[in-house]
Amino acid sequence: MKKVSREEILNGNLIKTLLILSVPVIINSFIQTMYNLTDTYWLGKLGTDQLAAINLVTPMQNLIINLGSGITVAGSVLISQYLGAKEDKGARSMANQIFACAVMFSLVFMTVCSLASPLIVRWLGADPSEDLYRYAKTYLQLVMLDMPFLFTINMYTSIHQAEGDTLSPMLLNLLGIAINLVADPLLMVHFRFGAAGAAIATVIAKAVPAVVAFIRLHDRKHIVYLDLRKLRFEKEKLKQIVTVGVPSAIGGSVQQLGFLILSKSVFIYGKDAMAAYGIGNKVNGIISLPSTGIGSAIAIVVGQNYGAGQMQRAQKAFRFACTIIVGFLAVGGFILSRPAISGSIVRIFSEDETVIGMAADYLSILALWCFSNGVHDTANGFFKGMGKTTVPMAVDISRLWIFRFGTLYFCEYVLHLGVRSIWYAVVVSNGIAALILFILYLSGVWKKWKRSIKYSKKVS
Repeated sequence: MKKVSREEILNGNLIKTLLILSVPVIINSFIQTMYNLTDTYWLGKLGTDQLAAINLVTPMQNLIINLGSGITVAGSVLISQYLGAKEDKGARSMANQIFACAVMFSLVFMTVCSLASPLIVRWLGADPSEDLYRYAKTYLQLVMLDMPFLFTINMYTSIHQAEGDTLSPMLLNLLGIAINLVADPLLMVHFRFGAAGAAIATVIAKAVPAVVAFIRLHDRKHIVYLDLRKLRFEKEKLKQIVTVGVPSAIGGSVQQLGFLILSKSVFIYGKDAMAAYGIGNKVNGIISLPSTGIGSAIAIVVGQNYGAGQMQRAQKAFRFACTIIVGFLAVGGFILSRPAISGSIVRIFSEDETVIGMAADYLSILALWCFSNGVHDTANGFFKGMGKTTVPMAVDISRLWIFRFGTLYFCEYVLHLGVRSIWYAVVVSNGIAALILFILYLSGVWKKWKRSIKYSKKVS
C-alpha cells in the first residue's frame, strides 16, 4: 500500500491503481465500522435495553453526519478535479474554503442536537419512564460532542484521498479504533457507565486523531495543505461547493431521515427487533466494505481523469471495478447467507436467543443480495467523480422514500410478513436503486451533461 501519484491515476495501470487506492479505504471503512461494532459487542453484554437505545438514536447521529458529509464529498471531488487539471493552487484554495465550512457546520449542529436530545428520543418512540429513554438521551447528548473532531478527520481523509493517498487516513483511523477498543470496556464495563461510556469512548477516540489530522493538514510537503491565515471566501469556489455538496448533503440527510422513520417502524415490533435490526445492519456494513472501498477509488480516478478530460479512461476504470466487486460480493454473500454461518456471526453480539434468531434471519437475506451494493457503489462513485452528485441524490432518495417504504407497505399489509417486511424492504429497494444507476450509466446520458466546474486553464 502506498500513495498513488497523479501520473499513475491519469496514465498508469488501472487495475493496480484501483487496488492500491481501494484497499486502504476498505480497511479504513472497517476501522470506522469497528467503532460501532465495539459498542454493540459490549452493550450486548450489558443488556438489550442499552443495545436497543443506541440502535434507536444512531440514525439521528447519522442524519447529521450525512448532512455535513456533502461538504467533505464536495472537497474530495473538487480537489480531485483541480489536481487532474494540474491547478494545484486552486486545489489548496478549495481545501481552505471547505475546511472552514465543515468546522462551522459541526459546531452549530453539535450544539443544537445536544440541546434537543430529549425531544428527539421521545419523537423516536421511547417512553420517558423507561430506562431505554434515559440511555438513548444520554448517549445522543454525549456522542454529538465528537462532531468537530469527526469533521476534521473527514476533511483530512477527503484531501488525502483526492491526492491519491488513501493510506494515511487509514493509519489515522487505526489510531482512533485502538483508543476505542481500550476505552469501551474500561468506561462501559469497569466503570459501569454503560451507554454513556460508549459515547465518551467514541469522543476520546475521535479527539486524538483529530488533533493529529489538524497538524498534518498544515504540512507544506503535500500538494494540498491548509493555510487558514490566507483564507478568503471566494464566491466562485463557494458556488462550486454548493453545486457539488448540496445534492450530496440533501440525499444523505433525507435518506437518514427515512432511516429514522424506518427505525420507528422496526420499534413497533419491540426492542428485540430493534436490537436485531442494528446487529444485522452493522454486520452487513462489514460485508459491504469492499464495495465501499472500490466506490471511493472510482470517485478518485474518475475525478482526476474527468479534470484532465480523459473520460474514456474513467469509463474503463468503472467497468473494471464493477465487474470485480459484483463477482466478489456474489460469492462471498452466498457463503455468509447460510443460516449456520449467519447465526454464528450474530451470536458474537448478543446472548438473547430471540434477538439472535431475528438478526440471523435478517443477515442471511442481506448477505444473499449484497452484490447489488457493488453496482450501486461503483456507479455512485462514477457520477460523483464527475461532480454530478444530483443523480446519486435523486436515486438514493427514491430508494428509501419510494422503493423501501413502498415494499414495506406491500409486505406488511398485503403479504402480512411481520418483521420480515423490514428485511425484504431493505434488499428490494437496494436492488432497484442499483439497477437504475446502472441503466443510467449504460444509456450514456451523462455524456451530454455540461461541465459544472470551471478552471482557469482550458481542459480538452
